[in-house]
Amino acid sequence: MSESSESRLSRIVTAAESHFGKPVVKTSAPGGDGRSSFRIHFKDQSVIATLRPNFRRTHLEAHALEQISAHCDDVPRMLGVVGEILFQSDVGRKRLNVEIARVEGSERQHMAENAVAGIFRFQNAARATDLHTFLPNLGSNGEWYENFINAATALQPYGPGVGKDFDGQAVYERLAVPMTQFIKWDCRSGNAAIGADGKLRWFDFEYCGVRHGAEDIAWLIGDEAWPLEPDAMVDVVIDAFDPSCGHSLEEYFRYLSTYVTLHCIQRFKLILKEEAKRGWLNKDRVRKYDDAGVHPEFAAHICKVGAYFAAQDKLTLPLRDAFEAAMVNFQYVTVQEARREAREAARLLKKKRRPVLRV
Repeated sequence: MSESSESRLSRIVTAAESHFGKPVVKTSAPGGDGRSSFRIHFKDQSVIATLRPNFRRTHLEAHALEQISAHCDDVPRMLGVVGEILFQSDVGRKRLNVEIARVEGSERQHMAENAVAGIFRFQNAARATDLHTFLPNLGSNGEWYENFINAATALQPYGPGVGKDFDGQAVYERLAVPMTQFIKWDCRSGNAAIGADGKLRWFDFEYCGVRHGAEDIAWLIGDEAWPLEPDAMVDVVIDAFDPSCGHSLEEYFRYLSTYVTLHCIQRFKLILKEEAKRGWLNKDRVRKYDDAGVHPEFAAHICKVGAYFAAQDKLTLPLRDAFEAAMVNFQYVTVQEARREAREAARLLKKKRRPVLRV
């Protein structure tokens, strides 16, 4: 742990003991020492303490949790703010991204259903508050939309590239709708956990704001480490859909499909950027530390999701073939990587050394 991390943790411990009026027994870092949140252990309970550099965001998150938790049990309870430090209830050590990868069949389906239903519930709870009147609109200016839509060029090197019929202006008009709904933002599966009571709850509302509303669902579907097939997720969303969200199911899915398609490109770009810096990572490590999905299987999966949703609408259909070509590319990389790792393992075994496998 660096000196700065030690200093930060010392401030948190001092604030926790003062705020809760009891000694801290130990601390731990759920996401690693470099993250902003720590688990604070008292003799009779544990809480999550977060010290982020943005004072305003910390207080917005605290207020959002306080307001939403008054109407539903799908988010942490706000336990207090001491200066820049936010204390919130500990929603559990079993992160959704890890747990859902451990199960299959009906158990996996049930977790997915709970995750999506929880998003619709906390958005519904937010509509009972005034959060939408003062939280910031997220990604509301022309430059944001331009970057979001033009990122499609990241698919250009693969196969046929972006179809010449791709109309960025029409896509912009599809997405530039009135922003009226509270969203958590960053609803990747690593930001939900299953508590000791078996309840799944969403956490990390640092970047909450106001948009269409489907973006939270898009972040989950477009999580490269999310193991469900895209068509299965469509069924889950249909079953959980909340008609009080202000959109018809048809309109909601039209927007969702377009947004997921472009969101997948953002995730794909992030994977490529991080792979260039760090190389491919171990899948278990990615899940444990809620890291970017820098593994060829995850890259292939996000392209598969993008291709599926691109095919749902004529506006995004010109991106489908490029997604599919990129998917095939990374499926091939997966095979080649596995073969290379197997050869390396065999070489190490000959030297009587313990092999370290990443795939």
